[in-house]
Amino acid sequence: MTTRRKPPVQTPPPAPAWTVGDVTVHRIDEIALPPRTGPWLLPGATTDVVAGHDWLRPDFADREGVLRLHSQTFALEAGGLRVLVDTGIGNGKTRTNPAWHDLRTDYLERLTAAGFPPDSVDLVVLTHLHTDHVGWNTRRMDGNWVPTFPHARYLTSRTEREFWAGYAMDEARSQMFDDSVLPVEEAGLLDLVDVPEQGIEVVPGLRLLPTPGHTPGHIALQLSSRGETALITGDCIHHPVQVAHPAIGSCVDIDPEQAEVTRSALLGALARTDALVLGTHFPPPTAGRVVPHGEAYRLSPVPAVPRVAP
Repeated sequence: MTTRRKPPVQTPPPAPAWTVGDVTVHRIDEIALPPRTGPWLLPGATTDVVAGHDWLRPDFADREGVLRLHSQTFALEAGGLRVLVDTGIGNGKTRTNPAWHDLRTDYLERLTAAGFPPDSVDLVVLTHLHTDHVGWNTRRMDGNWVPTFPHARYLTSRTEREFWAGYAMDEARSQMFDDSVLPVEEAGLLDLVDVPEQGIEVVPGLRLLPTPGHTPGHIALQLSSRGETALITGDCIHHPVQVAHPAIGSCVDIDPEQAEVTRSALLGALARTDALVLGTHFPPPTAGRVVPHGEAYRLSPVPAVPRVAP
């Protein structure tokens, strides 16, 4: 009688990372989004527009001019806390978007391999309350959706939460709140922060910046350490094509005009610094610096360096 060997356990590769002063920012991959995402999400980014920017290819767009987009989050340690920025789409959730529906990814294994097992996370920063940014807030246990990070405080803008509290949600968005936001609130883990125009420091070296438009309370996260700075975008910038064309907006922007104003001001400020920009939906190389280019800007890529988990 022969026994069947169990397949070897696959360990995820080390998470790509960037160093900002004393802080290491790890990219925690979830999925690459399908090619149809770009034309739907950013309809103004036509193949003709993309073709006008050689620097977008082949990393940020394919050779036919179709945008590449990913879903990922970022993990780091700052101010003595272990921090996760956004939580992606999540597994096993009923979603109307086929790219998000009933996923079975190894996201938590990747997060753990980067040195951030769920029980060790102290703070979860939610840039906004959209489906693909709150999904791993919870996971299914014994038939219930429970907080994935039980020892963490989940933090978002008060303006953001109050907006959705008064919003006439369709069934799909209501379900997302039921499985990914309300369980965190009911567990007493959600903290709402008033974010003034100049931003607010929530952890030494971590500042929330108001970046409204995509949603009314959208925030970006600024990281500072030893004179170096980085910005995690959330969805105020979905893709590097918007660095060249700040007027290109998302089909799901709540206030498209405000989103453009926010993006233009943010890019102008970034172009005057050496700040590293980390895009929540930017495909690899994911990060770069905003530099002047023609009448607008381009993203000068900064490749990640794979690191072994601590």
